[in-house]
Amino acid sequence: MLKNIYISLLALSLSTASFSQDFGISASFFIPKNGYFSAPISPLSIRGVTLVGNNMFSLDIGGSLYRISGMSMTGVPFETKEPTVGPFFNIMVPIEAVIHLGNKNFNFLIKGGGFAFYNFGTKLNYGTIDRAIKNQLGLELVNSDFSFDNTIGYGYEFGIEYIQYINKQFGITLGVNYFIGGANLNLRGTVKGLDNNGVLTVLTVEYPDSKLDYTGMEFSVGLLFSSGRR
Repeated sequence: MLKNIYISLLALSLSTASFSQDFGISASFFIPKNGYFSAPISPLSIRGVTLVGNNMFSLDIGGSLYRISGMSMTGVPFETKEPTVGPFFNIMVPIEAVIHLGNKNFNFLIKGGGFAFYNFGTKLNYGTIDRAIKNQLGLELVNSDFSFDNTIGYGYEFGIEYIQYINKQFGITLGVNYFIGGANLNLRGTVKGLDNNGVLTVLTVEYPDSKLDYTGMEFSVGLLFSSGRR
């Protein structure tokens, strides 16, 4: 299913690229806040598909399929700097306004816009969650069981990119983007714990404000194919 979805995304991007100036393929690596380093899944990331624009300004779209190793969550009463969600697969699609600076040999891009994402096979990291709840409640042992909603997330992002052109149709790109976004989790379930006297505590908890924290830095290196650059 994931393969079919990404092939459809690739086909859409290629179709869009036939009406555009630029089309880029990159290897993008994501480092989430309080999370684990995550790498892309082949065929890597599709970026820099220009919907409209010229040599000074453009509106670009793209897409990436990630295997996210671990991310954190917000809107919960327990605190931890370790990832509480993951691993899972993630499709992320950004739409960016891009300012182009440079000349026929190189471009320096300043980018900003929004993005949407959806996750597949999302799992909770109960080891981290149980340790955080144990510290929050002052218990000796905790075992939790939660359910959650898997929803479409969104946010905004900004970044910079450097393009070194080898010729009029081909360039090498280096970029960095910062993403700030999230998706509603609506975490709810039960928490069972023992204190230092062996007394059992059973709680029914709901965290309606809980969100997957899609915040972090993305680094990319790739190739750019240009059909309309002067």
